[in-house]
Amino acid sequence: MISNIAATRSEVMKYLENFLEEKLPEFLKSVEDSWQPADFLPDARFDNFFDELRDLKERARELSYDLLAVLIGDTITEEALPTYESWIMSIKDVSRDPDGPWMRWNRGWTSEENRHGDLLNRYLYLTGRIDMRQMEASTQYLIADGMDIKTDDDPYRSFVYTSFQETATNVSHRRVGALAKQAGETVLARICNHIAADEGRHAKAYKSFVKKIFEVDPSEMMLAFEDMMRKKIVMPAHYLRELGIDQGQTFGHFTDAAQRIGVYTSNDYVEIMETLIREWKITSVTGLNSAGERARDYIMALPNRLRRVADRVKVPELQYKFKWIDS
Repeated sequence: MISNIAATRSEVMKYLENFLEEKLPEFLKSVEDSWQPADFLPDARFDNFFDELRDLKERARELSYDLLAVLIGDTITEEALPTYESWIMSIKDVSRDPDGPWMRWNRGWTSEENRHGDLLNRYLYLTGRIDMRQMEASTQYLIADGMDIKTDDDPYRSFVYTSFQETATNVSHRRVGALAKQAGETVLARICNHIAADEGRHAKAYKSFVKKIFEVDPSEMMLAFEDMMRKKIVMPAHYLRELGIDQGQTFGHFTDAAQRIGVYTSNDYVEIMETLIREWKITSVTGLNSAGERARDYIMALPNRLRRVADRVKVPELQYKFKWIDS
C-alpha cells in the first residue's frame, strides 16, 4: 500500500500493477476462448456461400438509412485502432516493460478491439449497399488526422476518457443490435451484441483502474475527473469526414443520425456520467483536499445541468446523404 499523500503518478501506476496482473484473466479473453469475425459471416469455402450471401443481402435491405449510417460510423471508429494503440502507448507514468501488466493489457485490449472493425467491415461489404471506397477513405482520414481528446497523456484523465468511451460504445452497439433485430437482421444483431459485450468488459477494466486510483490518490483523481468533464468527453470519431469534406463536418451528421434513431443521445451522455459517479462512489470519497472537494462539488452538480440542456435538444429531422451509402 502506498500513501495517498503526495503520491506521484508513477508511484500510483506502479502500485496498480499487482491489481492489474491479478485481474488480466478477467478483463481479457484468451485467443482460444475468443470469437473471430469468421464465426458470423458466410464462408466462401463452402457450397452454400452464395445462398447465405443472398439471404444476408435480403435482410440488410430492411435496415434503415440512418441505422446503416450509424453502423458505418461505428465501423470507421473501430477501424481507427492504430490511432488508439499509439495514444495509449503515449500515456506518461506507465511502465513500458513489454512483459509487464500494462503493456500486456494494452496489447490484449487492442487485439480484442481489432476484431470489431474487421467484422463490421466485412459485414458492410457483403450487404452490397455500401460504397466501400468512400468508407475506406473516411477510415484513412480518421487515422491520419489523429485524435484530440484532451487527456494530456495523463493516465488519470486517460482512464476517465476510456471508462466513458467504452461505456458509450457498449450502449451504441447494443442499440444498433436491438434495431437490427427489430428489422429482422438477426446476424447483425448477434454481431453487435458480441461487440457490445467486449466493450462492456473493457469498460469494467478501465473503471476499476479509476476506482483503485481513488483509493490512493483521491484529490488528484477527482481533479482529473473534473477536468475531463469540464472539457467534455469528445468521441474518437469527432474528426470524421468524407472525401472532399472538411475535417469533422461529417461527424455532426453522424451524431444527428444516432440521435434520430435513439442509438446514442444527449441524455445517454448524462446517464453515463451518472453511472461513473455512482460506480466510483464520488459522494463518499474520503481524503480530499480543498481543491478535490471543490472538484467533487462541480461533478455532483453537473448531471442536472447537462440534463436540462439535453432536454432542450431538438432531434434533427433532415437526413444528410452520406457518400458511403449507395441505397
